[in-house]
Amino acid sequence: MIYVPTSDIIYFCLINTGSGIPFISALELRPWNKSLYPIDEGALYNGRRYNLGTSSDDNFLVRYKSDVYDRMWYSNRTLSNWIPTNNSLAIDMQGSNDSYKLPLEVLRNAVQPPSGYHALRFEDNTSDDVFKHYICFHFAEIEKLPQGKKREFIIDVNGGNYISEPIMLDHLKPLSICLNQIFKGHFSFSINATAGSDLPPILNAFELYYVTSPFYLLNATDSRDVTAIVDIKQTSRISRDDWQGDPCSPNKYSWSGLTCSSDDTPRIISLNLSSSQLTGEIPISLSNLTALLYLDLSYNKLTGNIPQFLAQLPNLKTLNLSGNKLDDSVPEALIQKSRDGSMILSLEKMSDLCLSGPCTKKEKKQKKELLVVTIVATSAVVLVLLLLFCALTIYRRKRQVDMTTKSNFKLKSPQYNYSEVVRITNNFKTIIGEGGFGKVYLGILNDETQVAVKLLSPSSKQGYKEFRAEAQLLMIVHHRNLVSLIGYCDEGENKALMYEYMANGNLHQHLSVTNINVLNWNQRLQIAVDAAHGLEYLHNGCKPPIIHRDLKTSNILLNENMQAKIADFGLSRAFATENDSHVSTGLAGTLGYLDPESQASGKLNKKSDVYSFGIVLFELITGRRAIMRKHEESTHILDWVYPVIESGDIGSIVDSRLHGEFYTNSAWKAVEIAMSCTPSAAIQRPDMSQVLVELKECLALEMAHGSSQTIATEANEIYSMELQSDIAALVR
Repeated sequence: MIYVPTSDIIYFCLINTGSGIPFISALELRPWNKSLYPIDEGALYNGRRYNLGTSSDDNFLVRYKSDVYDRMWYSNRTLSNWIPTNNSLAIDMQGSNDSYKLPLEVLRNAVQPPSGYHALRFEDNTSDDVFKHYICFHFAEIEKLPQGKKREFIIDVNGGNYISEPIMLDHLKPLSICLNQIFKGHFSFSINATAGSDLPPILNAFELYYVTSPFYLLNATDSRDVTAIVDIKQTSRISRDDWQGDPCSPNKYSWSGLTCSSDDTPRIISLNLSSSQLTGEIPISLSNLTALLYLDLSYNKLTGNIPQFLAQLPNLKTLNLSGNKLDDSVPEALIQKSRDGSMILSLEKMSDLCLSGPCTKKEKKQKKELLVVTIVATSAVVLVLLLLFCALTIYRRKRQVDMTTKSNFKLKSPQYNYSEVVRITNNFKTIIGEGGFGKVYLGILNDETQVAVKLLSPSSKQGYKEFRAEAQLLMIVHHRNLVSLIGYCDEGENKALMYEYMANGNLHQHLSVTNINVLNWNQRLQIAVDAAHGLEYLHNGCKPPIIHRDLKTSNILLNENMQAKIADFGLSRAFATENDSHVSTGLAGTLGYLDPESQASGKLNKKSDVYSFGIVLFELITGRRAIMRKHEESTHILDWVYPVIESGDIGSIVDSRLHGEFYTNSAWKAVEIAMSCTPSAAIQRPDMSQVLVELKECLALEMAHGSSQTIATEANEIYSMELQSDIAALVR
């Protein structure tokens, strides 16, 4: 094979095509002059290389050292009815230093047509229409022509003349002609003497190559990205079994943690090195990954400054540096991008950072001095605080009363009296939903702002508990993917909460088969990412963590921009402390979204919410309900989807209303994520932070792909797989 690499690194990969485990005994590389066999793309696979006109006592094969390029020349004396001619003398071929450097053992032999014929004809009968051919002819005049005689000929290939002038050879001077033309399908050539030629044509050798365009050549990763990621691998000492070969190609075997674009020359658009034991400073080679949309370096042991070049990556939308030991200030350009919404910047658990200008050494010293003073002062009062705490606890227990019948609490949000609530809702005219403790009405404030007013039903004691829990939770929880509290009413038995109005209703309505406005694939992935952001914040951004306990499609609301926000916190519970692993509580939630383990034990933890999220994700993918009812029978979505996944037909999994308009690879990745969330055993489910990372990569993959493709164009993307009952298999 002749292949001209596009970078300093060559990757060679053996792929199982279904005929058994591939293996290789040896691999030899040879230096080459790339100008000898010019092709625009792909590689040349040697179909045949003919050494013509050899005598019976010649060696069968000529190669290195006779051929400096180690081309293998096979003798062929039986080709057609051509007549051999040779010069057996030990001659010094003039011009043998030409770039093709053919061996003398090849050049001193030739063939010519039989007596009375004036053409050499060749036809390749083994080729079919899919083959592409590349041809090279090699000539050397080994006869001393009589005075006044000449040998002149033309070359036709597939009936066409691709050389404008007739060919005449100089005595003992090699001439090689490689046509800069690819011939597809049936192949033939003829070498014909011209009308003015005194002698028939000759041919010493020819090479017939097949032009191959395998996907791993056409889709080699952009050389700039290859150089950068290999340098990152070496400098950061990343040791992963699959970090070998081309980073992006073949697509099925791309490096773990990487997501690549689907261009002819793939670019790395997502890099997840979270929890990879990275040490030292942030690798400068990251600055060369200019196509990055998503970069996660969280929870490593990185030190030093946050480099300015991270703000200069032109396409970067998400940067996660949480959980490292980075110091000094955050570059102003990164802060500005975070403020204007052009980048999501995560810097959690990094207490040494200065978010407003550079930290000077003096400031750091002052911080340390202040820390010492604080520790001393704290130690002095700790005993007093403990005594006060004990006394306060005893006092509260003595005064504890039934909070289901009376409790007035003050929130930071604006307070409204009941008459104002009546006016805002136009006497409760428009019902837009029903929450965990009562109906939800449309309201309009004085400034024309629309709000959703959730009114507590006076007859519901359990509803009041949910009302109080939701109100107290919203006092302390604020996130762009959680519904915001606008105001409240707490007037005797009349209690209400006012939220931002979500103009596009809830996800349950949009996934309904009766909804004519079908969510496209990109919207579904974005909604999944938004919801994952909100749930991940409850789990990992709140201290102590909060579990939702009732996550479902009807509790995911959509605003006018189709941004998803999690709602209905009436059943939510906070852990007693951050280190608690579960909450013991009565059974709560909605049938179909509850995980089997929690139902059996009555103990809820963050993994219970992860299971519910996996069900929501499957609903987004398939367009089906968590519980599907037909006649009097009910089927859980997992019981339906897993057999379909086993068939490997992604078109039967994804909502048929999309009509195949989605990128197959992103769809399979979404299915993988949903599967990872829904094992029966909670210990097998990932944390929401990992789910969020995977969903961002999935969305980045879809965005990089650009316009959606139909299933028909990707019929070869139908995969089959095996599922183990206790492990979520990878299905890409």
